Amino acid sequence: MDAAPLTTRYTPAAPVHLEQTLSPLRRGTNDPTMRFVQGSAWRTLRTPLGPATLQLRRGTGPTGGIEATAWGEGAQWAIAGVPELLGEGDDWSGFDVSHVPLLAETWRRNPGLRLLRTRQVFEMLLPAILEQKVTGVEARRAWRQLILAHGEVAPGPAPEGMRVFPTAEVWRLVPSWEWHTAGVGPQRSATVMRVARVAASLERTLDVGRHGQTAAVRLRSIPGVGVWTAAETTQRAHGDPDSPSVGDYHLPAIVGIALAGSPVDDDGMLELLEPWAGHRQRVMRLIGLSGVAKPARGPRMTIQDHRRH
Repeated sequence: MDAAPLTTRYTPAAPVHLEQTLSPLRRGTNDPTMRFVQGSAWRTLRTPLGPATLQLRRGTGPTGGIEATAWGEGAQWAIAGVPELLGEGDDWSGFDVSHVPLLAETWRRNPGLRLLRTRQVFEMLLPAILEQKVTGVEARRAWRQLILAHGEVAPGPAPEGMRVFPTAEVWRLVPSWEWHTAGVGPQRSATVMRVARVAASLERTLDVGRHGQTAAVRLRSIPGVGVWTAAETTQRAHGDPDSPSVGDYHLPAIVGIALAGSPVDDDGMLELLEPWAGHRQRVMRLIGLSGVAKPARGPRMTIQDHRRH
């Protein structure tokens, strides 16, 4: 018989919007590891104690707060991490966007936005590797296919089809032909193999807290892990408030339109973000919620089907 679930009620000091805060963890609407269903956020995770399923929902009654329930061997670890997952320790003091109406209004309309911290480096790094230099459609397809094939069924009453991120040992055993059928080229699959071999040591970068730049230097010492991949990882695993995704195909144009009225390149993006050094990821998240988008016209990244070769 499965062990009884663990429950807690987290009452944050400031408002927390569940979907806005947790959305960076979802790789597409059919992500087997992250779902938003009828007001609840469901997340599976691989913890140091084993697999877990975590459900988060807005609490009822006079005390409010957020109700958290966890199932599986890693339930205790998952419950202990709820505050940081929902932004505890994410300090917005000193962040000033009052001179930029778009950002100020977006922040006013979204007071529950927080920067999450999962405390899971390998689990955040692997999907970032899959997303290197391919379209979102390709990356999400590969992620879903590999997780469904190798992840174990989520413990507890998780929504149907949810799976738990595989262990590093399981990732190391994925055969080359399976990477091929998932549309993951040899360069990316080789990088996954390298990080899987040092997965345990990656978690020690959490000791630096939310200082993502220090953690990023260690991550980038692994061949195949560059600036963009490290930033995408530290944003989620470490809760880094200052890690713009340099090298992204779309973001510089969106930042340029939001802050200067026209697209820019990576150097231009960094120049525009410089006034908020230390808080640049906060600016990026607000721009993402503002509704500003890249123009539909212009060149697009081509979807490549590696499975044909």
